[in-house]
Amino acid sequence: MSFTDKVKNKAEELVGKAKQGVGEATDNERLYAEGQADETAAHTKQAGEHVKDAGKSIGDAFK
Repeated sequence: MSFTDKVKNKAEELVGKAKQGVGEATDNERLYAEGQADETAAHTKQAGEHVKDAGKSIGDAFK
């Protein structure tokens, strides 16, 4: 995973957490749900990048 991808994914995760916090503080269920969705999407992207990194490591081991 490139450094840029890590930063983008972390930023998306933090935006999601912020939306959840604001949604909870203002009792805005829609904003809270959007925050959860953003955070989940960021975690999914991070997991995919980790799988790609692991695949590269395994491939490098057989060279």
